[in-house]
Amino acid sequence: MEDVRPQSRWKTPFGFLTLSTIVVAVTFAAWTALLNNFAVEAAQFNGANMGMLQSLREIPGFLAFTAVFILLVVKEQTFALISLCLLSIGVAITGLFPTIYGLYATTVLMSIGFHYFETLNQSLSLQWFKKEEAPQKLGQLMSVKSMASLVTFGLIWLSVTFLSASYEWLYLVLGGVGLALTLFMMRVFPHFAQHSTQHKKIILRKEYSLYYLLLFFSGARRQIFMVFAGFLMVEKFGFDVAQITMLYMLNHVINIFAAPVIGKMIGRIGEQKALTIEYTGLILVFTGYALVESAQLAAALYVIDHIFFAMAIALKTYFQKIARPQDIASTAGVSFTINHIAAVIIPASFGVVWLYDSALVFYFGAGLAACSLILSQFIGWHLRRRQLQVSASL
Repeated sequence: MEDVRPQSRWKTPFGFLTLSTIVVAVTFAAWTALLNNFAVEAAQFNGANMGMLQSLREIPGFLAFTAVFILLVVKEQTFALISLCLLSIGVAITGLFPTIYGLYATTVLMSIGFHYFETLNQSLSLQWFKKEEAPQKLGQLMSVKSMASLVTFGLIWLSVTFLSASYEWLYLVLGGVGLALTLFMMRVFPHFAQHSTQHKKIILRKEYSLYYLLLFFSGARRQIFMVFAGFLMVEKFGFDVAQITMLYMLNHVINIFAAPVIGKMIGRIGEQKALTIEYTGLILVFTGYALVESAQLAAALYVIDHIFFAMAIALKTYFQKIARPQDIASTAGVSFTINHIAAVIIPASFGVVWLYDSALVFYFGAGLAACSLILSQFIGWHLRRRQLQVSASL
């Protein structure tokens, strides 16, 4: 009879991913919440410097496919822990280098850890979770991420408001928390077995073409949301730092409860119906951004937009169902690169469009969502075809 001691029940793949999610949430929330003020007040950034910083931050995401080469010499779980260390150290030392090039350097270090971990996180999740439980488990992890981010935002607000904490100490403490948790994970978690030996080369398959296209459009839409939706709040409606922070916190509060529900819903109705709901909703949201004249309605659209992004779980579970088991690690890196192609193009090019007419940026976002909606209608057919292929090979 297997001995399952109470103190070891949490030492599972889900426990590993839960603690990893907390590390990412705490460190990245700290970096995000403090970045703009630290860049301007301490590092004397101007707009051109911030644009360069954001471009540098996205380069590791674009190069995520290189993870497969590192996996030639390092196991995935070990590589994930190394990535968390890089992320945590990059955040911890950010406040110690309050210069333009210092912030560039710490951002690249942080971003390398962040993007490599996110690539490995997707790979490990899809390998460790059974297909029938993956939507719910991924939803639970999104809820954990929102809770950890919310607590971090709250601690930063309290520290700045009542303790007058410096950027240096905030970055050092919160990055240090991430590093301490990662070292704890290295010590206590066993190495979990993988059911399939993963390819250690770049894999591009014609049978994944629909998934690649959906990923590209998803990455493009997300850049419009991340770069321009918040900017709309500030430029057009005059939201201050406190109001924007409150929007972030509200999004995370809603996600704590919504993400697990959305995960269960995807498992119940399937990927095609879930993505149809998401893309239809996003067409309406982006059109709303283009037309909105009310600050309250704009804030509501921002929150609804964030909720729809939680439904992107369906894209991951769709890939899990069509993928050959040995392709998951390699394709995770390729997927992140495809998802970040737009990150290199959209911020700069659409910034020029914004100067001409900001509404056009959001109409283009609605167009991208419409393309995704059309493509998503082929998911059911693709899943049935893949199921027949698997059955024929048995």
